Amino acid sequence: MSVTKEKHDLLSAWLTQESEVVARLQQGPGPGVARPEQLAGKTGLELMQGMLSAEIPYAAIAKTLDFCLIEVSAGVAIFQGTPGTAHLNPMGTVHGGWYATLLDSALGCAVHTLMPAGRAYTTAELSVNIVRALPLKVQRVRAEGKVIHCGRQLATADARLVGPDGTLYAHATTTCLVFDIPAQSRS
Repeated sequence: MSVTKEKHDLLSAWLTQESEVVARLQQGPGPGVARPEQLAGKTGLELMQGMLSAEIPYAAIAKTLDFCLIEVSAGVAIFQGTPGTAHLNPMGTVHGGWYATLLDSALGCAVHTLMPAGRAYTTAELSVNIVRALPLKVQRVRAEGKVIHCGRQLATADARLVGPDGTLYAHATTTCLVFDIPAQSRS
């Protein structure tokens, strides 16, 4: 199989998976903030799966920046996005904040999948390395976040932003603080 055909086939698979996810999300509550009773007693992985299955709202920033959660599993979160003209800086290239937000989402959600019920995290440090300009002709990119370590107080993860042809556009790391959710917030 030619490299061009492989790239086309992978992009086609990405687009198919995205359309299935988007169709599900359109049937659910849409973007927003989950109610406390929707969160109570659930692990981070259960919450992420609930978002992906459109049982609970997904983050509004995903709609604003045209990306969505595609897959989750223990220690892994994959987001897919499409940079558009609204995401350009004044010089006509995709703004670094778009890269950073997509990568931060993959990193944080990967960590979130390992949170037991009653525990949460917040980003303490985010480091993004943009290694290549992202041209608008790239139809989709994926941010694939994976947990490196998840302890009682700290979690670390890394992520890569890639195109369907395997091109690396950016990579990132995070350190997250892990903490107990106050009891009144869980009810």
